[in-house]
Amino acid sequence: ITMIHRLCQAIRDCPVPVVCRLEGYTLGAGLEIAAACDLRIAADNAFFGMPEVKVGVPSVVEAALLPRLIGWGRTSWMVLTAENIDAATGERWGMVEKVVPAAKLGDAVKHCVDNIVEGTPKSVRAQKRLMRRWERLPLDEAAAQAGTISYELLTNLGRELSLRLRRANRTIHQLET
Repeated sequence: ITMIHRLCQAIRDCPVPVVCRLEGYTLGAGLEIAAACDLRIAADNAFFGMPEVKVGVPSVVEAALLPRLIGWGRTSWMVLTAENIDAATGERWGMVEKVVPAAKLGDAVKHCVDNIVEGTPKSVRAQKRLMRRWERLPLDEAAAQAGTISYELLTNLGRELSLRLRRANRTIHQLET
């Protein structure tokens, strides 16, 4: 149990987004690990469940992440009934962000990662940090922090662009002479 908790915490603490690829059955601790990821993409043959109560134990590790994804009512349904849901239901409930045919799962994950990589590394990392803070803050404080972080990023971006322009101008001047 401790190792699963540490793994989930490492995923959540990872400074870059973690994209989860889901195919087939994702049950119990596997679902908790998936819930710790930033984005989840599932094949249409995926099933999700929390079967612990059927084997005599409660869901204790990272099941607390589920209400943030699917709400308290749906979390209660999953952990109390131990009933599995299919990929389409998982998408409707917010368990996964996207469901694709199994044969196209790799392409869908690659497309998602490519989109993330198009962002600047600093802004993507800052966005993930900010999203983690949003989980703990009231809405007013979360919005205020977002503004502060955006200002810092834009200020740093402005400095970086200014330096790049100066270097480019020097290079052009050197080539002209």
